[in-house]
Amino acid sequence: MGIILTASALSLGMLSATANASNTTGTQPYNVVAQVAATDVLVSKEELLKKFKASFPGVFDSIKPSEFYMHSYDNPYENTTRHSMSFHKQEKGKEISGSIGFYGDNYEIESFQYEPVATADSLFPGKVSKDGAKQIAHDFMKKYMKDGSYQLEEGLEDFYYSSQILTRPIRYTFSFNRMQDGVAVGDQQVNVTVLGNGEVVGFNRAIPSKSSTFDDVKKGKDAEVILNQIKDNLTAKLQYQITYPNEGNKPDVKLVYKPEILSVNAITGDWFNSYDFLKEYPAHKGSEMIVEKALPVKHNGITKEAAKKTAENLLKVDSSKIKLTIQSVEEMKNYNGQEVISVHYMYHFSNGSGSGSSIEFDKKTGELVRFHSMQQEIKEMLDENKDQKSLSYEEALAKAVEYAKEYLPSYLHEYALPSETSYADPMSGYYFIFPRIVDGVLVVGDQINVNIHKDGSLSSISIDRPLIDEWPSKDKVISEKEATETFKKSVMLKTSYMKEYMKRENNHYYLISSPLFNEEEFQVLEASTGKWFNQYNREVLPEVSHSTAAAELNYLIQSKVLTVKDAKSFNGDAAVSKGEAIRIMMNSLTYMYHGYPMDDSENAKQTFTNIDSKHTSYQAVERAVELGVIAADKSTFDVDSPITKEELSIWYIRALGLEEAAKQTKIYKNDFADSKKIKDEYTGYIVLADSLGLLKAEKNQFNPTKQVTYAELAVSTIRLGHEMSKKGRDYRYGY
Repeated sequence: MGIILTASALSLGMLSATANASNTTGTQPYNVVAQVAATDVLVSKEELLKKFKASFPGVFDSIKPSEFYMHSYDNPYENTTRHSMSFHKQEKGKEISGSIGFYGDNYEIESFQYEPVATADSLFPGKVSKDGAKQIAHDFMKKYMKDGSYQLEEGLEDFYYSSQILTRPIRYTFSFNRMQDGVAVGDQQVNVTVLGNGEVVGFNRAIPSKSSTFDDVKKGKDAEVILNQIKDNLTAKLQYQITYPNEGNKPDVKLVYKPEILSVNAITGDWFNSYDFLKEYPAHKGSEMIVEKALPVKHNGITKEAAKKTAENLLKVDSSKIKLTIQSVEEMKNYNGQEVISVHYMYHFSNGSGSGSSIEFDKKTGELVRFHSMQQEIKEMLDENKDQKSLSYEEALAKAVEYAKEYLPSYLHEYALPSETSYADPMSGYYFIFPRIVDGVLVVGDQINVNIHKDGSLSSISIDRPLIDEWPSKDKVISEKEATETFKKSVMLKTSYMKEYMKRENNHYYLISSPLFNEEEFQVLEASTGKWFNQYNREVLPEVSHSTAAAELNYLIQSKVLTVKDAKSFNGDAAVSKGEAIRIMMNSLTYMYHGYPMDDSENAKQTFTNIDSKHTSYQAVERAVELGVIAADKSTFDVDSPITKEELSIWYIRALGLEEAAKQTKIYKNDFADSKKIKDEYTGYIVLADSLGLLKAEKNQFNPTKQVTYAELAVSTIRLGHEMSKKGRDYRYGY
């Protein structure tokens, strides 16, 4: 399978390994020596393992050197060598895996990750609490990190964009800042991950440069002076913010006020925009559109054949060492719900390795909506990237506009020229973001991205354009003055050591004071209400109360398995509908795709006539049918009626893979006091569910037709997760 690469930053990191593959042994289960061409370094697995075990005794002791796969590569953008070792094996019939990362000629340990066999005490509620895990992480840091003072970054709680399945262990991740003279070094964090059973299974860090220099903290200006400087220049800017709900097929858009301000050099008082220092605060400029009027489209639609031909022209490489193949051409809807033709391709290199990606064309206009070029990476591999002339920022921007006009002409009248969101990388080129403007307001989350190599060639181009049905009106919002005053009242300073971003040769750290609002980063105000809102959708999830199942209910809420809008109105003893029950059950057992259907909605799989691809239960129901939890023996699925204990027992036993055993009704003894209420064909399911402790009888009465409550569903779902983990059944892979 080809590696699907859509972001240039990702592709550079991934493809740097491929670029050197012709001179390495790649992933090697048996060879124990890897050679990196650029440095002619020979290193053995034993040598690396010896280094690792000296630093982290006891970790991976049971893994033999022959069980590690090894990979070594040079990264031309970092001028260093990296080595990695990984393993994946079966232990007592269950999968375990892990990896170690090494950095530089001294093989400094950069990271390790471990996925052990899940044990009962690592699952909810876990052997250790979050506070206990925090202490374990602290002890780990004291024992192993001896090259600097580190401090836990308090308040940086774990949060998830998707649900956390119950068959996987609880994971606590803690972030520690490296401290210099009592100040955090911005890019020198260490992350430690602890499982619910107290085992440390994750560690990664940035390797500090031994030649780094730091501003003298004693020369810093008074904090009150800097705070007043920020307040005097602070303004509120109205913008649209696009977010994605946890469950739902469409993006949500809010009208928000964002604080407009830069950070400050705490010693000189100069403004800092992450890239450069400025003596004067930049003047506020309005948006300048790329073009004033819509440009005509070049095509009235595009066929699959035409898309393939265009892709071949864009991707062709004049080299006998590389062969381009088109893997597939398909019509589909992308993650924004846009109808596209996707062309998947692969470059095959003479050493047998390969790398691939995909190109997307707008089906209606034939325009290029997503493309990443691998030309520069290939030139690096072939050593054909010498003596390139570097464009200035203005020249690169002009090139970016040319490419946008060539490949995305019909969209450009809605997008503005880039502002501070563009930046330059002296090693690879320029990155430009053209934001969309709606009714004079900038949109965050809808933009055209154009990346230009330093020689002016196109690195990548894409358009992220979510389908928004209705934009909130600007008529009913708080005033800019009121929003500005709110920001000024809530602003505070966070001081840290930072480098000038993207200036790789610079190892000096400056003392920088950055503004925080409402004691958090990324805070904005909802324009209609003036309430605080996190622009990266890092919401504070509610906490509910219940007499017997509060812990279970709140764990499901925090894991984004159960969605609760209002904690006060939530009733844990209310009956659960079948639609809600299957959503909770599937979210607890498997990851699912919650966006647009992966193919055209007209052709999307639909098992039941009343549940199409737009239905809130669609993904959960189809996944349940796929896994055999729900039988597809009827034309409809009654999502609105309450689920009974009998019906839930059937789902649970099917999830455990015990349906064939449950069907052998004659081998089960029905001793329940209300045995006559249990249908003969369901006896096996109910007896198994009771004996496994999933859904228990009360005073020897099973009550098969009793409606299941949220509290009962939460408790039993967690029990099911434990049972599935114990039996090695893992549904975590979905679409």
